[in-house]
Amino acid sequence: MASTDSTTVAKDGNDLAGLEAGLDALETRQTGRKPFRQTFVEKILPPVIAIALVLAVWQALVSFKVVTDPTKLPAPSAVWDVVHTAWLKGDLLGYIWTSVSRGLLGFCFALLIGTPLGLLVARVKFVRAALGPILSGLQSLPSVAWVPPAVIWLGLNNSMMYAVILLGAVPSIANGLVSGVDQVPPLFLRAGRTLGATGLQGIRHIVLPAALPGYVAGLKQGWAFSWRSLMAAEIIASFPDLGVGLGQLLEDGRNASDMAMVFEAILLILIVGIAIDLLIFSPLERWVLRNRGLLVKS
Repeated sequence: MASTDSTTVAKDGNDLAGLEAGLDALETRQTGRKPFRQTFVEKILPPVIAIALVLAVWQALVSFKVVTDPTKLPAPSAVWDVVHTAWLKGDLLGYIWTSVSRGLLGFCFALLIGTPLGLLVARVKFVRAALGPILSGLQSLPSVAWVPPAVIWLGLNNSMMYAVILLGAVPSIANGLVSGVDQVPPLFLRAGRTLGATGLQGIRHIVLPAALPGYVAGLKQGWAFSWRSLMAAEIIASFPDLGVGLGQLLEDGRNASDMAMVFEAILLILIVGIAIDLLIFSPLERWVLRNRGLLVKS
């Protein structure tokens, strides 16, 4: 009988040891780098293939005379010639820098305003009741609607551009932070108060770190609204003293009925948006997920 009990205990111990080993294996992070070939196949090749397919379809539409009017759909080579000419003249980087510098500076201002506003709305019931619906309404309002009043209030200058960016981005940043704070488990707050983290210390050490996923989502959406707001402002409120940004380039192409220039502007706007996401927001999202054990470091 004793032998049977000892056998059962030993079997249970082996099962527990196997279970622990399995859990440890699941939690073990891969520390080695992936081979370049695997990275190329998984991350680089798919977008390259997608771009190649788009260009092939585009060229086919032109070559097989599906679209016969070049003023409506220019060939990819015509767009490339316009881009290459702008590069040789030294104008291309100027177009990009004019818009990117405005967009990033306006987004930083929106970040400085939207973050404390979001915390205030999330933590104070009266402020939430008063401003919560207004922020949601402003977020759904098309940013292009702010361009005419901004021009009337501030004139055709950079201040008008930044005002439109702020009105487009601040509600998204604030609402993202409110959403993140709402998802903080109450246990975290009680534990923080028990440890003495109250007031600003509680916000810094408990609320903001726990609300990071929602906050980062709000930041990403806020940048999208900033960029779209800026493009709308540059298209509508064009003025020589403001310089030529990407939105102004798009409007110049429309006024000249130059579809190659229009496509040039569209492609540059798209490339800048993708680059900002890949260089800033995607690494930030991966860092947040990795710190929460939701993404294996590879």
